[in-house]
Amino acid sequence: MTVTTTHQPATDLGYLLHKHPDRVQQFSQSFGTATVLYPEATPERCTAALLLEVDPVRLARSRGRKSPDFSLGQYVNDRSYAASSLLGVAMADVFSTARAGRCASRQELADSAIPLEIALPVLPCRGGEDVARRLFEPLGWLVEVETIALDDGFPEWGDSRYLRLRLSGLTRLSDALSQLHVLLPVLDESKHYWQGPDEVDKLLRSGEGWLATHPEATLITRRYLGRGGGLARAALARLAELGDDVEEALEPKAEEEALQPEERRVPLNTARHDAVLAALLELGAGSVIDLGCGPGQFLDRLVRTPAFTRVSGCDVSTRSLQLAARRLRLERMSERQAERVTLFQGALTYEDARFAGYDAAVLMEVVEHVDPPRLAALERVVFSAARPAAVVVTTPNAEYNVRYEGLTGMRHPDHRFEWTRAEFAGWAETVCDAHGYTVVLRGIGEDDPEVGSPTQMAIFTRGETSDD
Repeated sequence: MTVTTTHQPATDLGYLLHKHPDRVQQFSQSFGTATVLYPEATPERCTAALLLEVDPVRLARSRGRKSPDFSLGQYVNDRSYAASSLLGVAMADVFSTARAGRCASRQELADSAIPLEIALPVLPCRGGEDVARRLFEPLGWLVEVETIALDDGFPEWGDSRYLRLRLSGLTRLSDALSQLHVLLPVLDESKHYWQGPDEVDKLLRSGEGWLATHPEATLITRRYLGRGGGLARAALARLAELGDDVEEALEPKAEEEALQPEERRVPLNTARHDAVLAALLELGAGSVIDLGCGPGQFLDRLVRTPAFTRVSGCDVSTRSLQLAARRLRLERMSERQAERVTLFQGALTYEDARFAGYDAAVLMEVVEHVDPPRLAALERVVFSAARPAAVVVTTPNAEYNVRYEGLTGMRHPDHRFEWTRAEFAGWAETVCDAHGYTVVLRGIGEDDPEVGSPTQMAIFTRGETSDD
């Protein structure tokens, strides 16, 4: 695999990858040796190459009997000749600091989108060119694909399942490496190492910031974790928890399809949006601000509801706001429609005059992403400074986590905490006492008699009493 940039000075790529352009470095893997070298390194253009030499015998001997392909296929395969999940593993190890987005000497550059070109000369891809485009184009890559013939000397044999893939685009290096780490085994639809119980967490960490909004998130998840296993169902369920356009697969797909339409499980994300929308309509809100709006899925529901005459979305991520604008098709709105919608960047722990003046504010799956010491600042900004007539808050119910197969920690690696029902109720009462609100608590999703609903919702109203 080669990674090229024309950002100047291009040799800064060495700082980002933490590998000096003047050196050839080797890194031992359990299945072979990874080498990093720079075929070209000038101020105008710099290319880093990762070469993985797989030792089939070492690969076979590093496996247990419960590992996949315990057969002659361990010794006779394409691993030495084509990019696969093994390249993804080596890349994650060799470029671990770059993938985390850390660069002490060039942190501003590590945080910036730069021109990148990534080339994979031989890549197995089940589904061919169409699947490759479906996976990479939604991420903003310009995709060039060439299908490799089975044998140039015998064109009648047709094409192989291997591709030459070249990606070019403007993105952060850390994002590009994380995407490849996930999508290399997805393209091949195979992993060549044992999957542990933390695979779901690893997928969500690597997919943070892009997997949730990817139109092929279900395909990616099922291929990455295995179509028939519970890990894929657990991952899809947790993605649905995050407010993403992903089917909630708590039940096997075949079983779900066998049900009558009225019997099928409503995705939790849909149920959450329905519940918050219903609460806003019940409150009679005319103007609504979605604080921490992300890529704008709920904003789209708000904009399509005529009762809301003024709709705003705020997020700390400019990338999320770009996706929200694309989802809402702001550039295609009439002038009158566009006047009704506002998107802006802001941090919820700092007072901002733009937060004020709304009938209702929504904090949907936001508070759990705030460090506990900063939570008081968010409360002050929303309930004291902005002070809308109503605030609707949703957050995971930690008690329900036991119902998610394969969940080894919190539902998302970026969650700073997850509250039980009692903890959420205690926090809500504290907010009411401090800022003059009253609150109603409700559950969202299927109500489990032992652990409650997967999502909990608080509806705060200013200076009024409410009954559920």
